[in-house]
Amino acid sequence: MSMSPDRYAITFACYNALPYTKLFVESLMKTRTPLQRVVAIDNHSSDETLSYLHSLGLGSVIANQDNYGCGVAWNQGIMALQAEWTIIMNNDVIVSDHWVENLIETAERKGLKIISPALIEGELNYDFESFSKEASKKLAYVLRPNDPHAVCFAIHQSVWKDVGLFRATPKLIGFEDTIFFHEARVAGILGATTGASWLHHFGSITQSLMKAERGLQQKDALGNRYNYRLLQQSWWQRKLEKIQRTQRRKLARDAEFKEFGMSLHGIRNQEAFTWL
Repeated sequence: MSMSPDRYAITFACYNALPYTKLFVESLMKTRTPLQRVVAIDNHSSDETLSYLHSLGLGSVIANQDNYGCGVAWNQGIMALQAEWTIIMNNDVIVSDHWVENLIETAERKGLKIISPALIEGELNYDFESFSKEASKKLAYVLRPNDPHAVCFAIHQSVWKDVGLFRATPKLIGFEDTIFFHEARVAGILGATTGASWLHHFGSITQSLMKAERGLQQKDALGNRYNYRLLQQSWWQRKLEKIQRTQRRKLARDAEFKEFGMSLHGIRNQEAFTWL
């Protein structure tokens, strides 16, 4: 299995949380993901994140003078290293062997322009390397249509012309992905999640830190409370979409669990998995 690294670029934004960024980068190196294809955007961290990023030999490191949110940072990364496929991802994740190849090859086989890997979230108290190797074989051909997620998603370059880049508005913090996925659906571009590629996600570490710094509760949104108006949908439309999305995920989970004893989205809590 081989793929030219020139076909893709990886970009992530970070704000403090250096221990998680180190775990992420170490997993990239362990899986032989070329660091020269990675762009990191530091949103004005106050810890040693920036100096660490500069020590790595990444494709590019961008240092912002303030925290402008993910939309601005993602756009900076997209333009700094342009490629056929751009992979947008969190810095609080661990990647698995062949995660890039499996992600992009599945998208091309299925004719998809947006695709996400399967996820385990929560505590890293299990052997993720062995788990992901087995899971990616077992669920290699399992797909959840119309259900990508913002923890990690690969986007084909053609999407930028049809949908545009991300809304670069700081008040949208935490809502940029919702608007992007919505606009992609309106344009007829339906993404998916694949069981061929897996990540472990520790769970929105950066957003949790930012909420704590701003005196917000974890249930509170970081962005403006009226951001949903940008979707230009009525309350009933949003409610119906949420119900339909929940029903689709439940049906998908039940079908996956019935056949494989697991699904494409799991939560690790203590010593057990909960499948979603």
